[in-house]
Amino acid sequence: MGGRPSICSTDAPKEAALNDDPNGPADLVFLGGTVYTVDAARRWARAVAVRGGRIVAVGEEADVRPLTGPRTEVIQLGGRMLLPGFQDAHVHPPAGGLELLQCALADAYSLEDYSRIIASYAADHPDVEWILGGGWSMDVFPGGTPRKEALDEIVPDRPVFLPNRDGHSAWVNSRALELAGVTRNMPDPGDGRIERDPDGSPAGTLHDGAMQLVERLIPPTTQEQWEEGLRVAQRYLHSLGITAWQDAIVGGSYPALEAYLALADRGELTARVVGALWWDRHRGEDQVDELLAARARASVGRFRAPTVKVMQDGVIETFTAGVLEPYLGSDGRPTDNRGLSFIEPELLRRIVTRLDAEGFQVHFHAIGERAVRESLDAVEAARLANGMNDLRHHIAHVQVIHPDDLPRFRALGVTATIQPLWAMNEGQMVNLTLPVLGPERSRWQYPFASLLRSGAVLAGGSDWSVSSPNPLWEIHVAVNRTSFPGYAYGGDDRAEREPFLPEERIDLAAAIAAFTIGAAYVNHLDDRTGSIEVGKDADLVVLDRNPFDEPPHEIWRARVLLTLVAGQRVFADPTFS
Repeated sequence: MGGRPSICSTDAPKEAALNDDPNGPADLVFLGGTVYTVDAARRWARAVAVRGGRIVAVGEEADVRPLTGPRTEVIQLGGRMLLPGFQDAHVHPPAGGLELLQCALADAYSLEDYSRIIASYAADHPDVEWILGGGWSMDVFPGGTPRKEALDEIVPDRPVFLPNRDGHSAWVNSRALELAGVTRNMPDPGDGRIERDPDGSPAGTLHDGAMQLVERLIPPTTQEQWEEGLRVAQRYLHSLGITAWQDAIVGGSYPALEAYLALADRGELTARVVGALWWDRHRGEDQVDELLAARARASVGRFRAPTVKVMQDGVIETFTAGVLEPYLGSDGRPTDNRGLSFIEPELLRRIVTRLDAEGFQVHFHAIGERAVRESLDAVEAARLANGMNDLRHHIAHVQVIHPDDLPRFRALGVTATIQPLWAMNEGQMVNLTLPVLGPERSRWQYPFASLLRSGAVLAGGSDWSVSSPNPLWEIHVAVNRTSFPGYAYGGDDRAEREPFLPEERIDLAAAIAAFTIGAAYVNHLDDRTGSIEVGKDADLVVLDRNPFDEPPHEIWRARVLLTLVAGQRVFADPTFS
């Protein structure tokens, strides 16, 4: 996945002394290459100078050379390209880092490989009480639901809890079900579903809220473990050119707030991070005071938490995404299932209006077209009650959008946070999603070009560890709507050959903007980052090539060689010089 660095290293990035003299020479100069600025006033340049962590010159070499001095580091770009640092508007780094340290299945794509990895992990960790990790793909299994017997054969004596790659289902063994008391007589929770055999017995897959039946028994992750997961994740994300992100869940099942604050206080958090505090859908408005208190103390170093995450539905493949018309059954006929609204729409409108009045940005999860509409309705209610503002609410995933709702994003000032890697004819889409949506609604999926034409702002996000956080892979799919060689989930011929809804492709400039200035806009960092402009922070990335000079189907080949945050190296490829 994009060339993971060693997860064992604990070395902090080495920092050079910064020159704060406003009239002195630059600390760092880039010459002799291609600079794509993502600045509407000047898209292209040939040279950039950095002093004191900020960009002090952008232009031709003649504009920058006078700023070089005897101690200035000069980087000759040659055929390489300088871009603003990438940003991820929806990602789960501490959990992703922990997954890399546990039983990680995300790089595999078969039951045989999953079984091998699980068996190896269990053998290497005989003293671990629970087998944890995850990252399996639903389309590997019939109906998208793995069975407990496959795990029982490998680990019969210890509980196993392995979420899938989208985090909305968990594969569990008989021991885990036994400990949780999940039997044929246990009813489904209101916000989830237990996959069952014909006699009602639990089959081994738990969806959404039903995951909590087992998850509540897992020993809590320690503060030290969360911190190590965050360190691992930060190194990995920096290696992919990511300089800032919005953590989409800080709280609930991912209680990593203290880890962020600890690393930020010690200066170990080199990325710029916005934390989205978790809205507990099982509680009421009484939690607003707790969120206000968390926001007040969560401004340390490069971390702050001005956002609240609201989960409005599940996912299509488990029939828990909220849709307007019923899902189709295996016979192609409508069922009576329209999915779930995790928060009743009238209550959602009241919650969002309150959060908006308190100055919180709201970060929605909405997959189905009904959930998207309910989220937009909630923002509209807040606008009517509180007026327009600059909080920059955003809806993540937006897999299915009813055409009538496309213009509402711009009208309401709501950003669409997209995950382009999902917009391809990969196995999960072809085998699990298209059959239950039907042909008309399937054409409403991931409408990136339609959103842009309607005037919406697009922000790029990965949802890692659901899918790879490699922005260049995501940009490739946004432009092509096809897969590429070596991608685990899109390796079949159809995914690489047949574009998924090609009319929704966007151009390279728009795709890069989503992962730079668009994500910076959502993160309220666009005044300091997201483009290469004089006065902005030197959050920069060097690629090994200029993707604009490559055929579109070759975009995925580009590699990050250097990542800077405020002019400081946080990643350098061993081959970079």
